[in-house]
Amino acid sequence: AGLIDPLPALADLCDQHGADLHIDAAYGGLLALSPRHRHKLAGLGRAHSLTIDLHKLGWQPVAAGLLSVPDTVLLAPLAHQADYLNATDDTEAGLPDLLGRSLRTTRRPDALKIAATLRSLGRDGLIRLIDRTCELAHPLAQRLDAHPGFELHSAPTISTVLFRPTHASDDELATQRRVLLHQGRAVLGRTHADGRLWLKATLLNPHTTAGDLDTLIAHLEGSTHR
Repeated sequence: AGLIDPLPALADLCDQHGADLHIDAAYGGLLALSPRHRHKLAGLGRAHSLTIDLHKLGWQPVAAGLLSVPDTVLLAPLAHQADYLNATDDTEAGLPDLLGRSLRTTRRPDALKIAATLRSLGRDGLIRLIDRTCELAHPLAQRLDAHPGFELHSAPTISTVLFRPTHASDDELATQRRVLLHQGRAVLGRTHADGRLWLKATLLNPHTTAGDLDTLIAHLEGSTHR
């Protein structure tokens, strides 16, 4: 449902039991940039480690992600040496040290794309895109909630809207989703909540318009009445 866990309570629990708190902020982590939304991430600073998946609200390639820790000492394991990857004499001779270039060694350098985006848009540019994308979820949720043919699960927390056709069975809902996908009309997720199957619209394009939302609902209406 695109929800955010109760981070302060989880951090308290970890402190109580002497456990390290890792926060998977893949989807919502960049809300911390936005003055409008960062309150939703209260407690984020108490993490011992944090991951952010930038292919969502960072508009990066799918493999682009960040690992953040409060102290670089925690990154010491990444300095592990392997003779077949970074022999000392090769490094001294000027050959590249692959192990030190990426967490995953030979994978593509997505960090360059992240850096280029940050340099191009800056903090304010990213904030505008994030705020705009999150704003889009609310009119979609309101349209679905007011529509007699659909049931809204709950108000969106980030930019995910969970809903289902009012009178559809779970099997019919699953079929409807596949029809829209095969027709190239909409890519909707699916998830179980409260014992039922729901469609999941996760809005990630800041250039989506009100007309696009109306078109989505029209496609849903059409596939529901097939």
